[in-house]
Amino acid sequence: MPEIDQAADENTALFGKYELGRVLGCGAFAKVHYARNVQTGQSVAVKIINKKKLNGSGLAGNVKREISIMSRLHHPNIVRLHEVLATKTKIYFVMDIIRGGELFGKISKGRFSEDLSRKYFHQLISAVGYCHSRGVFHRDLKPENLLLDENGDLRVTDFGLSALRDQIRPDGLLHTLCGTPAYVAPEILSKKGYDGAKVDVWSCGVVLFVLVAGYLPFNDPNLMVMYKKIYKGEFRCPRWTSPELRRFLGRLLDTNPETRITVDDMIRDPWFRKEYKEIKFNEEDYASGSGIGIGSKEDRVMNLNAFDIISFSSGLDLSGLFGEAGKGDRLVTRKSPELVLETAEEAGGAAEMEVRWKKECGVELEGLNGRFRFEVEVHRLSADLTVVEVRRRGGDAVAFRSVWEERLKPLLLGGATTSSDSKVAQEQT
Repeated sequence: MPEIDQAADENTALFGKYELGRVLGCGAFAKVHYARNVQTGQSVAVKIINKKKLNGSGLAGNVKREISIMSRLHHPNIVRLHEVLATKTKIYFVMDIIRGGELFGKISKGRFSEDLSRKYFHQLISAVGYCHSRGVFHRDLKPENLLLDENGDLRVTDFGLSALRDQIRPDGLLHTLCGTPAYVAPEILSKKGYDGAKVDVWSCGVVLFVLVAGYLPFNDPNLMVMYKKIYKGEFRCPRWTSPELRRFLGRLLDTNPETRITVDDMIRDPWFRKEYKEIKFNEEDYASGSGIGIGSKEDRVMNLNAFDIISFSSGLDLSGLFGEAGKGDRLVTRKSPELVLETAEEAGGAAEMEVRWKKECGVELEGLNGRFRFEVEVHRLSADLTVVEVRRRGGDAVAFRSVWEERLKPLLLGGATTSSDSKVAQEQT
């Protein structure tokens, strides 16, 4: 079967850019197609999420979080997200296409040697350690979510259940119960909270055991019996494993998260150190293209990624899926973000308002005696375009309009188009 199937249901060039081909996989809320960039000829995978199915599932937040997470991960052993597109009914993740298939498919044909298992484990730990350094915890590491590329290298995928550091509660732990039963750490079963990095290490230990043994360390047809084995750490290494590997697996599958080996400590373990070479890379080489940008932390002006651009377009509005951004006004102007903020500051001063610079990308203006207050935020849409968002934060609506509508907005309208004209945002995607 050709990879580009002209009979495919949705085989029109998405946004004039991607030609869809055969289906690579299906799930409850999404399916993955092979696709080709008609402009460059590059092969990619396109994950298509049905918004209608997603709406009633309570998983909309997971999708937004997955976009946020994948856009910040740039590592040779992690599947790269190129960009996110959307229509009124669907969301499209454009990602690397990984032709070698799932690691699960390979291991189901027979166990691996210790040397080959070690190679894959080195790559897995490099990716997982990188995620943790970026405040990302995968929480569903298993062979089905580990792919092999055409060079035989491992690539981590499916960050749909991942957590970010800002989800940690005041007790310093995560509390959401998630993961695949045979791979979950015992502390998740205790429902008392857990360290995201330590549960990822446990799952990596289960993955390593599966690679060298060809079967799961904790398994039983009765789910509760299997959970009891996990909670007690009851497993046996097969006779063909080396003493060094058995000791290493014991440190990975330590039921006490406080004494379980860490990613940093692995480098000093004798089994792990054999043939170990640190994976060195330049993040920019693995950063996404035009779709998901990397903004400098030093920039006051926030650069928009593709998902933000989509949400700014009325024709491709995702606010109904992910929540309203707040009441206010929005326009696109050809003035630079810096000039917009200077103009807002000058207009506020002329109206005898108190002006406060926000930490990242805007200013807050407050009328005399607190009569009204509004915020102006700017986002760089492209080299030539800036999105300006204005939100009234209470007070006299008439006074707000007199400053925004009559003073500031006219100064910005030169070369601008309001957000009701979605063409600008669509062209950028």
